[in-house]
Amino acid sequence: MTAVEPLLIGAAVLLLASVVSSKASGRLGVPALLVFVVIGMLAGSEGPGGIYFDDAWTAQLLGVVALTFILFAGGLDTQWATVRPVLWPALALSTVGVFVTALAVGCFAVVALGFSLLNGLLLGAIISSTDAAAVFAVLRSRNVSLRGRLKPLLELESGSNDPMAVLLTTGLVRLLTHPSESPIELVPFFIQQMVLGGVLGLAFGKAMVLVINRIRLEYAGLYPVLTLSLVLLTYGLTAALGGNGFLSVYAAGLHLGSANFVHKTSLVRFHDAVAWLMQIAMFLVLGLLVFPSQLVPVAPMSLLVSLFLIFIARPLAVFLTLAPSRLSGREKTMVAWVGLRGAVPIVLATFPLLAGVPNAHMIFNVVFFTVLTSVAIQGTSIVPLAKRLGVDAPLQPKRQYPIGAEPMEGIDTDLVEFIIPPNSAVAGKPIVGLGLPSGSLITLISRDEQFLVPDGATTLLEGDVVLVLATAANAKQVGGILSATRPASGS
Repeated sequence: MTAVEPLLIGAAVLLLASVVSSKASGRLGVPALLVFVVIGMLAGSEGPGGIYFDDAWTAQLLGVVALTFILFAGGLDTQWATVRPVLWPALALSTVGVFVTALAVGCFAVVALGFSLLNGLLLGAIISSTDAAAVFAVLRSRNVSLRGRLKPLLELESGSNDPMAVLLTTGLVRLLTHPSESPIELVPFFIQQMVLGGVLGLAFGKAMVLVINRIRLEYAGLYPVLTLSLVLLTYGLTAALGGNGFLSVYAAGLHLGSANFVHKTSLVRFHDAVAWLMQIAMFLVLGLLVFPSQLVPVAPMSLLVSLFLIFIARPLAVFLTLAPSRLSGREKTMVAWVGLRGAVPIVLATFPLLAGVPNAHMIFNVVFFTVLTSVAIQGTSIVPLAKRLGVDAPLQPKRQYPIGAEPMEGIDTDLVEFIIPPNSAVAGKPIVGLGLPSGSLITLISRDEQFLVPDGATTLLEGDVVLVLATAANAKQVGGILSATRPASGS
């Protein structure tokens, strides 16, 4: 029997190296994705680690499970109120934009690189979706965000464009493995996948809220186990019924994140941690799966594909898709540049491998090299370009408080943060004299980086950050009282 201790030590070392190196990658402005993949390559059979791994089925299985939890966590952490104003442009990018990108890259591969038509379109479909997780990891590491609607637009696009890439890839693999089928036959398949994926995702999201709030488990530690099982059930049942499982889990997470349910804060943090674990494990395994020596022969071809994708295909898709929108030319240019390819294309590249598609190994290596090039070129230049285009904004870090409020069924209260403005009408007044509505309570004050637990006699000062426990009905009224300013002198 193989000793288990070396396996455990090896797994621990790889995970620890990934976590530690992610901190250094942030300071250097290199996406953590690139670091995780490189660590996997170094640990592989052609690197110092010497670990031989050539199992595309296992890599695909891990990739599907990992993407399921990553997409669910992305939806869970996205507020519907934030993304609703950019819903239609984002959906256009995640469908029409992905199709235009795949078609453009496919035509380039056929005309310039000598691919067959279906193989060229398959290559384009595989690398047609973006990975915003790497983008915002870079932005957060440099304390920079994107202005206005750009950030929610890119977040929603990245969370919803993977299903379209999966549909295109699986459809083209079917055509390559079943030459008698007509491309027209895939149209009902695409419609069925998208409609069932979205509808079932929302249905499962509503069911999750009911189950989590009504089941009343005796042990709080079982709620994460419950949500893990519900996520896998959502993907599995949707796929079994003919829908797109990836779209379904994202829609379910988006609905759940916008609802109130017990242990919401702790469950959101848990799934964020699971998503990071899945990303690290997936990238490490994909790094192990590739053989660096096989990348060298396809490097010139892959570099041409990368440059065409970055400078022509992605901008073409963005400017065509967003032509009706009111985004400025600079904002569209930024959206076009924020088109990093990530783990999804590498996972999708295992589909033709397992299906026995001709030249599948070559396509996999081209995709892998293209992803690395995209991350290296675009990932390191996002922040400078955002500043040059004038679409950057200071990142507002979330304050950490020593207390929190967990939503509960039947109790419509939450902790809301307010800042006492300069020339405030309430500055210098005790809390008891503010006239706050019934059902609201100032629970904590942050002042000069110190926390104060107030009572009725506590006096508010300009610049105080006030944490108020309030119902949804009176939160707006509380905000109006605390943000009021004195009339200008002489008016």
